[in-house]
Amino acid sequence: MAEPVAARTARATAAHVTRLVWRAGRWTAVAYLAVTVAEAVVPVAMAWLTKSLLDRLTGVGPVLPVVAMLAGVGVVAVALPRLGGYLRNEIDRRVGAAAVDTLFAATGRFVGLSRFEDPAFLDRIRLARQGGDNVGELVDGAFGFGRGVLLLAGFVGALLTISPTMTGLLLAAAVPMLLAELALSRRRAALQVRVEPNHRREFFYAQLLTGVQAAKEIRLFGTGGFLRGLMLRERATVDRANRHVERREVGVHLVLAVLSAAVAGGGLVWAALAARRGELTVGDLSIFVTAVAAVQSGLAMVVSTTANLHTQSVLFGEFVAVLRAGPDLSVPATPRTLPPLADAIRLHDLWFRYSDDHPWVLRGVDLTIPAGSTLALVGLNGSGKSTLVKLLCRLYDPTRGSITWDGVDLRDVDPSALRARVTAVFQDFMAYDLSAGDNIAMGDLSARDDVDRISAAARDAGVDDVLHRLPRGYRTMLTRTFFGEGDDDGPDAGVVLSGGQWQRVALARGLLRTARDLTILDEPSSGLDPEAEHELHATRPAGTSLLVSHRLSTVRDADLIAVLENGRVVEHGDHATLLATGGRYARLFRLQAAGYRDEPQVARSGA
Repeated sequence: MAEPVAARTARATAAHVTRLVWRAGRWTAVAYLAVTVAEAVVPVAMAWLTKSLLDRLTGVGPVLPVVAMLAGVGVVAVALPRLGGYLRNEIDRRVGAAAVDTLFAATGRFVGLSRFEDPAFLDRIRLARQGGDNVGELVDGAFGFGRGVLLLAGFVGALLTISPTMTGLLLAAAVPMLLAELALSRRRAALQVRVEPNHRREFFYAQLLTGVQAAKEIRLFGTGGFLRGLMLRERATVDRANRHVERREVGVHLVLAVLSAAVAGGGLVWAALAARRGELTVGDLSIFVTAVAAVQSGLAMVVSTTANLHTQSVLFGEFVAVLRAGPDLSVPATPRTLPPLADAIRLHDLWFRYSDDHPWVLRGVDLTIPAGSTLALVGLNGSGKSTLVKLLCRLYDPTRGSITWDGVDLRDVDPSALRARVTAVFQDFMAYDLSAGDNIAMGDLSARDDVDRISAAARDAGVDDVLHRLPRGYRTMLTRTFFGEGDDDGPDAGVVLSGGQWQRVALARGLLRTARDLTILDEPSSGLDPEAEHELHATRPAGTSLLVSHRLSTVRDADLIAVLENGRVVEHGDHATLLATGGRYARLFRLQAAGYRDEPQVARSGA
């Protein structure tokens, strides 16, 4: 018989949590287990010692030994919660750090972009992050469940010696409580999954309202109120859903509380009458009252812990699902060796779309990038240029067709081996909230401590002088959001660069990766002034290059130019050939050139 899905999920969760605990803090967990057992045993011991003391006070027998034992157990009872709290927090810290490391290591193994451009998977990652952050609660819940069971066992044993019937009634009353709490926990877990897209959108709007990236436009265009309204709408959706679940919980808990109070009250009335008839001693009455209260509180603890464990397990299930997610791109078990580029990169009948529900972005593209040459891609927005760059970096695989590197299909190569041969400057480059030196070093972390290499890349990108003049040179933080280690909130703690300066820093990051077989420049000069643009293309790295640009003046010196339109190569050749053809490239080039060539017409009064 096949194992139920819920059982498989529970087993997988337990296995992952156990591995995390064992890896991060096994001896801390062992100590916490000992404290947990002691916390369950001590109340039972105190109850029996109290019964013994009362019976000896009203009968015969030495009192001082029992008093001494009660005092010792009392000291232990006071110390255990403090020690247990420290151990619980230490497990939370250790296991939480291990879980976060495990999760982000797993996401780092996604070699492509598809998972990070899938909203549903992004929601799963956020839930998995919550599950990883709360794994300490899952561990504590498991220990708490064990503590509650041990506590119940001790007091149920005490009750059984006095009244098996009353014991049965108390345990029977816990059944509907357990079923109700499990049903409520399922609702809470389902709610968290359902409202996660709302949480993500609320966070997005909050980032816009408080971040520097959108601050200028929001203030200039007066859109703050609109965005705040969108944020509050998402929050209100979440609040309504939570309110509905919480109202149901209040009603259920009230009914269960009345049932529990009725059972306990009936038991106390029976015990009091039995003691009056002489059927129970004072000690019996004492332990009965204590045991009833302890059993009810223990049952409540076990039930609530079980429900919380269920909720946390659902979140941790998302954590496990991310860890178990298969590769987004196939990586061959025995990858082929990627030779230094000596012949050409060839795109053969290349078709691509992001999913079956999306339109085709590339439609049968055939292109060759000969080794040592520069191929320029031009075309209107949406023609497929950026998608082709993603495929060359193997951030996606073609839907049909192939890309070969000296005859080797990129799908047969380890993606990391391919990317080690490529450097790139992307149009949507990153501006890291790091120091100037670290922003450049992100292109090749092996050069992080090599000031000469970083400075050389900055010089080639025309930004070395700018960075040297910063308050702390290359150690200056290029942000006002964070400060570097040891920095205070002084006037020189962080600097915000202009758009063109940032583009030069991004270019330096790409140029730091020297001796690469392929250089990809995706709109590298879009934020540069004409002089800087000229310098950039004059110092472009030698070797094989792919240049993507809307500025046709920057591509005229390329060895080959390909014009993309609606995902197809509609023209191909060098600048002179394409101008002579008089097609799309020639029309676009002349349109742009006319903006520089034509003199403005000045209106004359009285003309």
